[in-house]
Amino acid sequence: MAINQRQVLSLQQKLSPQQIQMIKLLELPTVQLEQRIKQEIEENIVLEEQERDPEAEEAPRQISIDEYLREDDTPSYKSRINNYSKDDKPRQVILTGGRSLQEYLVEQLGYRNLSDREMRLAVYLVGSIDSDGYLRRDLESVADDIAFTVGLETTPEELEELLGEIHQLEPAGVGARDLRECLLLQLGEWRASSRPRRLARRILADYFDEFVKKHYEKLLTRLQITEEEFREAMGEIRKLSPKPGNLYVEGGTDTTPYIIPDFILDCEDGVFSLSLNGGNVPEVKISRRYQEMLRAMVTPDGRVRESDREAVQFVKSKIDSAKWFISAIQQRHDTLMRTMQTILDYQHDYFLDGDRSKLRPMILKDIAERTGLDVSTISRVVNSKYVQTQFGIVFLKSLFSEAMQTDSGEEVSSYEIKNLLKECIDDEDKRRPLTDETLMDMLNAKGYRIARRTVAKYREMLGIPVARLRKQI
Repeated sequence: MAINQRQVLSLQQKLSPQQIQMIKLLELPTVQLEQRIKQEIEENIVLEEQERDPEAEEAPRQISIDEYLREDDTPSYKSRINNYSKDDKPRQVILTGGRSLQEYLVEQLGYRNLSDREMRLAVYLVGSIDSDGYLRRDLESVADDIAFTVGLETTPEELEELLGEIHQLEPAGVGARDLRECLLLQLGEWRASSRPRRLARRILADYFDEFVKKHYEKLLTRLQITEEEFREAMGEIRKLSPKPGNLYVEGGTDTTPYIIPDFILDCEDGVFSLSLNGGNVPEVKISRRYQEMLRAMVTPDGRVRESDREAVQFVKSKIDSAKWFISAIQQRHDTLMRTMQTILDYQHDYFLDGDRSKLRPMILKDIAERTGLDVSTISRVVNSKYVQTQFGIVFLKSLFSEAMQTDSGEEVSSYEIKNLLKECIDDEDKRRPLTDETLMDMLNAKGYRIARRTVAKYREMLGIPVARLRKQI
């Protein structure tokens, strides 16, 4: 086969580096945007953080001397004053954390009569316990890991004995390998031996599968008890925690996620005021020092000396990159405000009081057509973004819902269907829960044309189990 060369003319569409940078910035929520800007300041030497003038943020007001002569009218505390330095920056309060669950367990092991070898093995076992308080690995695998990492030869039987020591620690149920063992360990901590507790222990120990599958009729028959006795035993089981790790709360504040809204929406007398939450987002500018350095390297006739050519090229590339970045930040601001304002206009009635029944059917395409932006751009804007309103913080993605048509031809939001579905399930007879097919018939009778698989999908989205698992006595 001969090797030859030929020219081919083709047309391709590629995103420029500036467009890629803009897309990535558009996806970032406020917290990550702050980190991204600080990263860019560290990487680009010509970028610097612009100091905010606190006096410029609030317009000066005329103060009469009479205000200081009337002591009775002077408040003891003012919520907004200007007695802070220009160097002060808005910072969030950092919540300090205490001991972790593993540290708490190791501390308790120190009070037990264990040898050095047993203590090292027990500490390794504690390190294998997850945040829920469970040991989800088999002891044989743990023994192999100990041999490789710690250098101690052990057996699953020895680890079983040490795990028994861990089971006696607090919180009750920690170190369990499954739900059944966890609940039984917690029941074992209750020394009072009443009939409901003895019955609860028997249910968990001998009939756990029937209990999980809610085969209550079988349990009543096999235990030969009345419904009242069974309800009392179930009441004791409901007092137990399926996740013993959650019973230990010290040190959990530093890992508790909290939401910082990207938009702030104020409403006064039905008039909305929308703004971006940029309290901690630094403002950047191009350093004058490098601009003056660039001017100094240029001769009066506009030429660059050969010795300075490389330095000029470097500074020019950094300034261009800084301009692109600042332009992308500004474009992100405009796109976010444009999209959020359109969503606000579209869902005006909902944002007045937060009544979800007033949500109109809305998909990404609706907002894209009104803003003139692409659907993918709208998707990036609403993804992982939140808005703070007078009735709470709202996830933007939750405002989008599909439209469903009633028998009268009216379009309603899927949220309305979900609310009706939840009401039907809340009002059902728990002894005979409604199946998905029955729920479909009830919604169809109310004029909502919906299929059984759609009922199942909405039920799962609401976190409601199937009819068999909703059964109660």
